[in-house]
Amino acid sequence: MSASADKDGIKPPSPFYLGDNSRRTKDKSHQHHNSTASVSNHSRPSTAGTAASSIVNPFSPPASVVSFSIDPISSTGSMPLAPPGQHELSEPIPRHGVSLLPRSTSYYGSRPNTGDSPSRVTSGIRLRETFAAPPARPLTAVSTSPSLAPPSKTSRMRSTMLEDPSTLDKPWVTTKDPYARIAYLLTYSVMFLGIAASAVRCYFGYKSVPLINGNLCMVLDEDFSSDTDTTFGANGNWFREVQLGGFGNGEFEMTTSSTNNSYTSNGYLYITPTLTADQIGSANILNGYTYNLTDCTYNATNPTTSNASFNAAAYYQSCGAVSNSSTGAVINPVQSARITTRKSASIRYGKVEVRAKVPRGDWLWPAIWMLPVNDTYGPWPMSGEIDIMEARGNGRTYPDQGIDYVRGSLNWGPLSFLNAVSKTFGWWTQRRTDYGEDFHTYTLEWTESFLRIYVDTRLHYMLELSFNEPFFTRGDFPSVVENGTQPIVLQNPWVNGTNATPFDQPFYLILNLAVGGTNGWFPDNAGSKPWLDNSKTAMLQFTEAQDTWYPTWGSDGESSSFIVDYVKMWEIC
Repeated sequence: MSASADKDGIKPPSPFYLGDNSRRTKDKSHQHHNSTASVSNHSRPSTAGTAASSIVNPFSPPASVVSFSIDPISSTGSMPLAPPGQHELSEPIPRHGVSLLPRSTSYYGSRPNTGDSPSRVTSGIRLRETFAAPPARPLTAVSTSPSLAPPSKTSRMRSTMLEDPSTLDKPWVTTKDPYARIAYLLTYSVMFLGIAASAVRCYFGYKSVPLINGNLCMVLDEDFSSDTDTTFGANGNWFREVQLGGFGNGEFEMTTSSTNNSYTSNGYLYITPTLTADQIGSANILNGYTYNLTDCTYNATNPTTSNASFNAAAYYQSCGAVSNSSTGAVINPVQSARITTRKSASIRYGKVEVRAKVPRGDWLWPAIWMLPVNDTYGPWPMSGEIDIMEARGNGRTYPDQGIDYVRGSLNWGPLSFLNAVSKTFGWWTQRRTDYGEDFHTYTLEWTESFLRIYVDTRLHYMLELSFNEPFFTRGDFPSVVENGTQPIVLQNPWVNGTNATPFDQPFYLILNLAVGGTNGWFPDNAGSKPWLDNSKTAMLQFTEAQDTWYPTWGSDGESSSFIVDYVKMWEIC
């Protein structure tokens, strides 16, 4: 720096602020221009009176980077120089009683060509160190500088085990296999024939499904929106059958006309089982009580013809009971309901649709079925029976088709004790749930040429039967049967009928909820059954096991109820 600059005075260095790095970076070029002078003027001489230019520090960087010695806080690139003769500074004198501690080297080390003595420059560096970032860590083999450039795609090394493609022998390229074209044609031809055969089969399968041809006229449309008295009144669609004789199945319930057992609510029909003990007491069920059904309908449901006499024994058995502990006779332990359209609606060929939810509980037996209005061909089963839906309320673990199964069947036979139902029945099942969880639609489609029973859709048919042969031939009955010790020569009761006989007469609809029975619907020794069918005290055994089956019916009264949403009947017209 010239002497004129000393005379004019030196501007004090600019104060240091955070964020001034960019400004200092811009001034580096100016500082580098005066790097030689800066070294000679700012480096503290090691010998007093010696020119700064004559002192060479062996650890100093080359001239191109000597600007490192410039005070970074200066924005002008120059430092004020002391007047001549004042380059040798004396060490500070401590006050009395205070020892002077040696100044240690900065974290960044000694500045090039300078000592460790305090100076204006070193104090500026310490001020900068307070805000400076730590030095960069050296790069190693496992710590490399991140690169923003995408990785370059390297070519795979060629395997030395592979032969040169030009040397491989490919005879199929030069010489065509004469059978290759035949193989292709044969493969695609078989595929095409398979697809065509599948389409033809689907078409003829669709066309072979029998459907009702002709018009269907509505006979009954019941949605149970009316109150109970209207539904079961004189002008109602439903008739309550009241009996306690077991209806030929040895059932353990009595059917009543009580609103406790059959009623309508919120647009639904409820058939609900209740305990007889709640009405007459548990002790009277077992002994010393006579129970009479004053509104018994035996005479209405079993009218006497001119050729038959009144059956008093059957009447008393159907309309009354006496409990006796000595004989094991008991009053029917359960009360339920059985309602029919006997007096209001019947069809001969047509369609029936019932949407219902089956009850849940051990030994409950719900049914949607039909009987002939007249026993044209003789007593049951000679005149036929159509079971649209039958189920068991036992749980899914029941070994003989519990609540996850529903069944459809036809009952028919040439004698009262010879029923060929085993030749005309079927079922459908729910694999992940059961029929007590929700409502399902049970449908009968019936013409003079076929009969189909299904649930929800025709694909879920329980029974599909074509009337393509007479029922007596279908049954393959023996020519002679024995009733005890007396042989009976079988006669064809439908000899003058058609292939649909006995299912060619008007039938009416029945909805009922039975409990137990001795006809084999609940097989012996299955599901901890508490009674035996051939026992004379079967109803007593069932009654004494009440603590095992009644809790499965639920406490709300609804889960054990047979609930019906609607009933529709059409007839071909």
